[in-house]
Amino acid sequence: MNDYLASLTTEGVNAGTSMIDELTTEQMLALINREDATVPAAVAAELPAIAAAVEALHRTLASGGRMFYIGAGTSGRLGVLDASECPPTFGTDPLLIQGHIAGGDVALRVAVEGCEDDGDEGKALIDRIGVTSKDAVIGISASGSAAFVIEGLRRAGELGATTICIVNNKGTKLEQVSSITIAPVVGPEVIAGSTRLKAGTAQKLVLNMLSTGTMVKLGKTYNNLMVDMKASNKKLYDRALRMIRTTTGVDQEIAEVTLKQANMDCKLAIMMIKSGLDAEAASQVLSECGGSLKRAIRVCTKVM
Repeated sequence: MNDYLASLTTEGVNAGTSMIDELTTEQMLALINREDATVPAAVAAELPAIAAAVEALHRTLASGGRMFYIGAGTSGRLGVLDASECPPTFGTDPLLIQGHIAGGDVALRVAVEGCEDDGDEGKALIDRIGVTSKDAVIGISASGSAAFVIEGLRRAGELGATTICIVNNKGTKLEQVSSITIAPVVGPEVIAGSTRLKAGTAQKLVLNMLSTGTMVKLGKTYNNLMVDMKASNKKLYDRALRMIRTTTGVDQEIAEVTLKQANMDCKLAIMMIKSGLDAEAASQVLSECGGSLKRAIRVCTKVM
């Protein structure tokens, strides 16, 4: 195991940052920034794999399945973050896209040492959350060696679920239990082994693509607007009104009245205005069009 870890690029020593503790503050920050600037290219090299993952996730969710992120430490926290932001952004059910971290929710705030090495708990988690062959599980591990993630993904595969991994090294143990591997290699960290830096940044970029790309394909946006959001606070209410006015051309008063009639559902309000239908009828057409606002509007336009 020590030889395996020693071979990982994420465990290497970065020759270009060896004197970081002797630099001025500005020089140090410029060095970190220069290293960070290499991350997008590493992610770009994995676009074919990311695209395959988005296609698989779209098929999974469109068929009634769910997405699960599992990880430990920084990787686990990033998965939980991405999952938790989907309901307010895209109006999804909180159970549709879930994030789980080794050590449980307490590990979101404090390090729970050793939990990433607990493969049995990884297996138990998959059974506990009820993963089935209809679902997809995304394992996240910079080193690709976290037993919690490896065994969790292995168990998900045994159940017939789609398995995807996000790692920052090639040829990892996690790849061996994944049907799709996304491996942006960012090289040794500014501080040796601190994968919350470039590796974590790469993971965040990949997660952004996975969830956003999947939601776009599911019709959760209209053009580039997040119309499936619910106006659940003042900021989102104001954003919903602006989107309604931008997409329909109505004035503030009509936008407010229609949003209220749509029970604060921005997409439904736009559909009502664009189609002239009431909330119930507009909702029915949206449902028949798989939730795609653009498709539903086109259907109504053809009928009219």
